[in-house]
Amino acid sequence: MALSIGIVGLPNVGKSTLFTALTKKGGLAANYPFATIDPNVGIVDVPDDRLQKLADIVHPGRIVPATVEFVDIAGLVKGANEGEGLGNQFLANIRETDAICEVVRYFKDPNVMREVGRVGDFVDPAGDADTIMTELILADIQTLEKQLPKLEKEAKRDHDLMPKLDVAKRLVEWLNEGNRAATLDMTDEERAAAKGLFLLTMKPILYVANVDEDMLGEELEPIDGVVPIPICAKVEAELSELDPEEAAEYLETLGLERPGLEVLAQAAYRLLGLQSFFTAGEMEVKAWTVRIGATAPQAAGVIHSDFERGFIKAEVISYDDYIELGGEQGAKAAGRLRMEGKEYVMADGDVVHFRFNV
Repeated sequence: MALSIGIVGLPNVGKSTLFTALTKKGGLAANYPFATIDPNVGIVDVPDDRLQKLADIVHPGRIVPATVEFVDIAGLVKGANEGEGLGNQFLANIRETDAICEVVRYFKDPNVMREVGRVGDFVDPAGDADTIMTELILADIQTLEKQLPKLEKEAKRDHDLMPKLDVAKRLVEWLNEGNRAATLDMTDEERAAAKGLFLLTMKPILYVANVDEDMLGEELEPIDGVVPIPICAKVEAELSELDPEEAAEYLETLGLERPGLEVLAQAAYRLLGLQSFFTAGEMEVKAWTVRIGATAPQAAGVIHSDFERGFIKAEVISYDDYIELGGEQGAKAAGRLRMEGKEYVMADGDVVHFRFNV
């Protein structure tokens, strides 16, 4: 599944440094606004300890983890909704992503330019986050105001569009009160209609606090009701250059169990409402990505569209049973291998073999 998360923030908060470490890809990192103009894209592995445990049983030729796509987007400035800075391009790039990861500056550095023509070691995480949210809300208001006249005309001819029109009107009022679209109380039908409006503030969001090294491990206050993930981008950049043994030693000196970027990748996966199922054989052990609530045929379609079209049954073993009973044969002997049909809803960690007609 090609799902992407846009890394956003004000200029010079460490977005590109974080992206470079996250993807081990050389995005430009520089101390001036708009060092990133065209969005850099990188595919990031989602760490999952279960893969190695499965591999220890079947001894595959390779292990293939699930992935999430991260997009490093140019820094936003106040007035972006009116085209300030690279505002129009910034907003267009966010619109193409499935979720938002906002990097907020917590670190202090008197040499880092905070805004155009302004330097200093003062930090204002809540204020910075509010600046970006305000720009996104204003952009959404503009989007709806452009859509409403057309929607009103179309709804007169096609009454099936009335739910979309009604929720659009409610959203304009809600946004004008300074609220994110996603926080409006909506029915399932209204929420489905709202997705067709392509609003930025309907996207799920998580916050990354780019902290100084001595702040790692501290509890941070929520931003917009979401507790930020504390990450020191400089530390993560250094870790990305070390071999696994050196990185483990460095983490130990910092009092950390795992890199912050692993925590971020897993949080991003959950933010998108995703889960993994596994296939395990001599060729490979692989994590496949499906949305929570996906049925067995939909999961089969992730592997190949022919699998979904010709779906017959799914042979399913829970991850815990697979490990406890030593693999497929042990699970089968214990009666833990289940035959599931088209209505089966996939569970996280299912180990599956699909039967299908060619």
